[in-house]
Amino acid sequence: MSIIQFYKKFPTRQDCLNHLEKIRWNGTPSCPYCKSSKNTPMNKENRYHCLNCKTSYSVTVGTIFHSTKLDLQKWFLGISLILNAKKSINARQLARDLEVNKNTAWYMAIRIRKAFAQDRELLSGIVEMDEIYIRGKPSNSSKKDDNDTPKPLRERGIKKASVVGMVERDGKVKVFHKKEDDLTTKKLKAFVHSQRYVEDDIYTNTIENFWTSVKRGIVDQFHEISLHYLKVYSESFRFVTTTEKTMMCLT
Repeated sequence: MSIIQFYKKFPTRQDCLNHLEKIRWNGTPSCPYCKSSKNTPMNKENRYHCLNCKTSYSVTVGTIFHSTKLDLQKWFLGISLILNAKKSINARQLARDLEVNKNTAWYMAIRIRKAFAQDRELLSGIVEMDEIYIRGKPSNSSKKDDNDTPKPLRERGIKKASVVGMVERDGKVKVFHKKEDDLTTKKLKAFVHSQRYVEDDIYTNTIENFWTSVKRGIVDQFHEISLHYLKVYSESFRFVTTTEKTMMCLT
């Protein structure tokens, strides 16, 4: 949704909490610790007291919003901004939009991307599969120039990581960060739970277009990605389709 639509739907923090409670509990709050539905509302604190295990809890327990001191509206808006950005959004831009510092924005983005990666449903229909190599951040070598400044490694000295992607022709995509040794035919077939090759329309244009958008997103937004966090970014890639055209997004 647009920013205007967002603020119309969630004008206050209470609206955000009500939305979470409707999605998670659908009108019947239950303790996340003992699963009991016997509780006493603590309206001023927006929490509940469990009559079974005698603990208090809120709807944010066990979610990406747990123990956060940041306003829920900013969390919700951050999710909206990341989802709406065709080439994703970097931490500095997110910090400016939400009026938070860069470290807070980066922390939020990492949590949100990890939540995106929790989709475990199998892909269906015609699925295309391909892999690419993503370059990590260049590091400095031990050699120094005349000014005693470390020289950057040459292009061939920069580590790369392999990423495997599968995409539904008219749906979503799944991306996996794999070691180069895992890119064998035998190991790649392990990703495919059901194999039935189609005779017509054999092409990989959909996944190749997605990889193009991924690379542009890295260059335009993130510039460089540490291989240490590549799994977080790669597993949160998203593929959005419309009725008239296909739009790739790196979230």
